[in-house]
Amino acid sequence: MSEDVSRRKMLSLLGLGAALGFTLSATLEPLEAEAQEATTPAAAPAQATGTHGMQRRSARRTTRHQRRHTRRTGQPAPAATAPTQ
Repeated sequence: MSEDVSRRKMLSLLGLGAALGFTLSATLEPLEAEAQEATTPAAAPAQATGTHGMQRRSARRTTRHQRRHTRRTGQPAPAATAPTQ
């Protein structure tokens, strides 16, 4: 009744278990993502609903791009529209 399990058989069983685990996790993951997407508002712009940190990052990026444009062309960058809050 009790057989010794060889290393080769144990390794193949471990590989099959890992493959099955990855397959099941990849199959179940999109269901959770779809449920989360349904709760978020679809038509809201990102900057209007963004966190304070996201808005600060956007402002820093805009300033950095304007400085780079001025440095490269010698002319001030065209005025960008301010994000609505």
